[in-house]
Amino acid sequence: MPPKTLKTRKTSRTTPDDNRPPIIEPPVIEVAGLRVDRDALILDAIDWRVDAGQHWVILGANGSGKTSLLSVLTGYLAPTAGTVSVLGETYGRADWRELRTRIGLVSSSIHQLMPSHESALNAVLSGRRAMIGMWGEADEADSSRAAEILREVEAGYLSERPWRFLSQGERQRVLIGRALMADPRLLVLDEPCAGLDPVAREHFLAFIERLLGRPGAPTLVLVTHHVEEIVTGFSHVLVLRAGKVLAAGLRESVMTSATLSRTFKAPLRLSANGGRYSLAVGAEPSNVAERGKVI
Repeated sequence: MPPKTLKTRKTSRTTPDDNRPPIIEPPVIEVAGLRVDRDALILDAIDWRVDAGQHWVILGANGSGKTSLLSVLTGYLAPTAGTVSVLGETYGRADWRELRTRIGLVSSSIHQLMPSHESALNAVLSGRRAMIGMWGEADEADSSRAAEILREVEAGYLSERPWRFLSQGERQRVLIGRALMADPRLLVLDEPCAGLDPVAREHFLAFIERLLGRPGAPTLVLVTHHVEEIVTGFSHVLVLRAGKVLAAGLRESVMTSATLSRTFKAPLRLSANGGRYSLAVGAEPSNVAERGKVI
């Protein structure tokens, strides 16, 4: 199913001159004809647009191109062809190093680089300048802001605790706080539940759901291959298979048993219950229906 074309979001602002045309807000992400070729074709014919107010999930099997697309969006992987714009800046025409400071990124690579002795508060402070490891003296305003963010991500009690003593779930919350320190318009969560036990995962997902519901929250993009991690608040889904867009659009239209079966190349039955999803491989409809509505 080809991705749906989304209209440009327009916002009207009060001005002294009522005859001025409405200000058109650029998309948060706009990708057109993206192709990445490195001896083998990695991504091909990717068209994708994210407007303000939307929250997206990038879903696909291992090797489908999720990480490569994320690397393109953050400027770590150059496209072979096509155009890529993030926060109104176009790849090749803007300083992507500066742009990265306006994108909040939570990934395993950052997780592994954090100094073991660094406190949770300093870990959040380091996000102000997109540093790994806090150095120098922070001013009072930044320190107060970091403490406030720790409370916002429900981790204020961890302020002075060193990184090495934080649980996996606590580390993920601190990394989200670190990402929020730069007041990003875009927050990317790259498989944030990896390594969490079932209880910690549910607690973390409940936190993400609360974050999605907060006024003024940045646009969130969740990268995952687990449908169980798609919580209420994510409005759209981009499905990748073998480096191409298999489906894209509103969550309700994309998340179906047929689409997921094509995505993972296996007979799957997707069920929905209370706004959450679960998958069963080759299950009979009667068995899946016990856990929710088959879609």
